[in-house]
Parts: sequence; structure tokens; C-alpha cells
Amino acid sequence: MALERTLSIIKPDGISRNLIGSVIERFERAGLRVVAARMRRLDRNEAERFYAVHRARPFFPSLVGYMTSGPILVQVLEGEDAVRKNRDLMGATDPARAAPGTIRREWGESIERNLVHGSDSPETAREEIGFFFGAIDVCDRTDS
Repeated sequence: MALERTLSIIKPDGISRNLIGSVIERFERAGLRVVAARMRRLDRNEAERFYAVHRARPFFPSLVGYMTSGPILVQVLEGEDAVRKNRDLMGATDPARAAPGTIRREWGESIERNLVHGSDSPETAREEIGFFFGAIDVCDRTDS
């Protein structure tokens, strides 16, 4: 299986509820390594650009408002089959439909306030990582 990288975001509800360590622990226990991380606050323009794929959807204004409401933790996770593994750990977008034991089932409050974001494919992961990080920001941890 090939080594992959994926973007992960702990959203404002995860930050405000002090769940950063608990979420990262899930990733690490599953064999994913954090190779880049940055806490920051998105401005409206950044949130609109990052979520542009959803621009025509009725929830877009609410999503942008939510993602700019507080700090987020953006991180790059690395490991075998990282995109799928991260998505499995997150669970379905709607916490009520997420499998037991997933991050969203355990801590998500609603479809919008679902604690985490993760890339949906290796191609999207490359784009999303590039949105937040330059090559110099990502640390090689293949020996750790």
C-alpha cells in the first residue's frame, strides 16, 4: 500500500471544546502521523475559496460563517491509505448517521458542527494541502 497524505481540519467546535488532543490521538492510534500542523483563523475570503465547490449549495453561507467563527487546526496526516483511513475515522458527515466509535458520532453535534474535515480523494488532498501549506511546511517523518 502506498504512503499518502491527506488534509485534516479540526473545526471551531472541536477547538472550543478542547478536543484537539483526543482527535489527534485517534489519528495516531490508527497509524497516521502528523507531518504539518497550524492553528489559525480563516477569514471570509479564505473560507469561501476553500469551500468553493459548495458555493451553489444552500448551506454555503452558513458553512462559511461557521468556519470563520473561531480558530481551526489544519494538519497534514501521512500514512498508508491515509485518505480512506482518515475518512473512516471521521465517520459520515451527519453524526447521527456516523458509525459508532467514529469522531463525528462521538463528538459531532450536527451536520454542520461535525468537528472535522478530511480530504475525499488523493487528488483533493494535494489541492487542499497546497491551500494551507507549502512544501517547506511539511516534515518528512518516514523514519519515525
